Amino acid sequence: MKILLATYWLIPHVGGVWKYMTQIQQRLEAMGHHVDLLGNSPDYSRFHIVNRGREISKEWIRPFVRTKLAREYAPQLHADPLIHFYEEDRYMMELSAAYFGLDQYDVIHTQDIFAARAMARVKPAHVPLIAQVHGSVSEELHNHFRLNPHLGIQEHSPAWKYFQSIEYYGASSGNVTVTSTQWQKRLLLALGVPEQRINVFQYGLDAQQFWQQARSGTNVARPGDKKVIICPARLSFVKGIDVLIAALGILKSMRPQDWVCWIVGDGEKRDELRNQAMALSLQNDVLFFGERHDIPALLTQSDIFVHSCIQDNQPFSVMEAQMAGLPACVSNAGGLPEMVEHGVTGLVSPVKDPLTLAQHLNMLLTNDEYRRIVGLNAARWAQEHWSLDQMIDRLLNEYARAASGA
Repeated sequence: MKILLATYWLIPHVGGVWKYMTQIQQRLEAMGHHVDLLGNSPDYSRFHIVNRGREISKEWIRPFVRTKLAREYAPQLHADPLIHFYEEDRYMMELSAAYFGLDQYDVIHTQDIFAARAMARVKPAHVPLIAQVHGSVSEELHNHFRLNPHLGIQEHSPAWKYFQSIEYYGASSGNVTVTSTQWQKRLLLALGVPEQRINVFQYGLDAQQFWQQARSGTNVARPGDKKVIICPARLSFVKGIDVLIAALGILKSMRPQDWVCWIVGDGEKRDELRNQAMALSLQNDVLFFGERHDIPALLTQSDIFVHSCIQDNQPFSVMEAQMAGLPACVSNAGGLPEMVEHGVTGLVSPVKDPLTLAQHLNMLLTNDEYRRIVGLNAARWAQEHWSLDQMIDRLLNEYARAASGA
């Protein structure tokens, strides 16, 4: 079988979508299938099939798109610059995909609403499309608009409605819509996606690869006299790192200085978060590691995992932390309560509640035996729930069903 995994987002990348795509590619190619990976280039200047070295520059495509989308032909696209940007870029993805040729594939499996909408419009009718939704773009952007009123994007405005609309059309574009949590399914149903189109099954994690990476080690040594709190995440608003830093400021006033926090990742909020940590006198307690590729090894050096996000679906970081046997302190955002059972495999606090998060961290730091038991429960949960083999079997069943028209 020849399969195209397509995303609008940039590839390669350190995020969960890229990890998901590469896990599928590696496993399916080991089974004898051919898998291509299509997406934006890391600088967003071109679309490329990254594993085949094929690419097309947006600057070459843009004049054709702008001729078709000129103001006199599509005035509504020019009424809002945000809508114009995403629609123009999506049209360029359509032309790129048509240039690469979609009739060579037995199945197209998209990883976001923009790619699903684009592929559905240009693919041959006989090639089935699996539209996977890994998170809610409209929810994330609406939260961003609410917290940044200076952007001038209000409820009921064209840009506000656009993201709800593209999410509906993208999620409805495939022969079947796949997501990994009941939370995401509820959002899709609220948008109007028919329930019979939606199939829910969890991601899997390659345990063998995880432990190989963990055993390869790291050049970071844990402090001998302190417990390590770790937070591997992109430094962006939606990941809620500011909530964690605020909680650590509270924690510092609650207990002896017997802990350190490793924040592993990079992003546009880096300077702002560093300044927040300094303002709370945490510059010696919160260490920013930047982007790293030894996270499994860092997890095995740690004692407590934190994911204080504002919104997330089924993050790989939580799966990896559970695989490493760490108790997790997470928010109740998105699909996280489906991954972490409060008081059993971790502790769940309300979104944007640094006080409760600080109390949970204090509880785990204080009670070594409780922390150990919760970590063992988390490892057991990971072994029982994050099977990559099971995920691949389910995906292949979806591919077969879509190809057969069932």
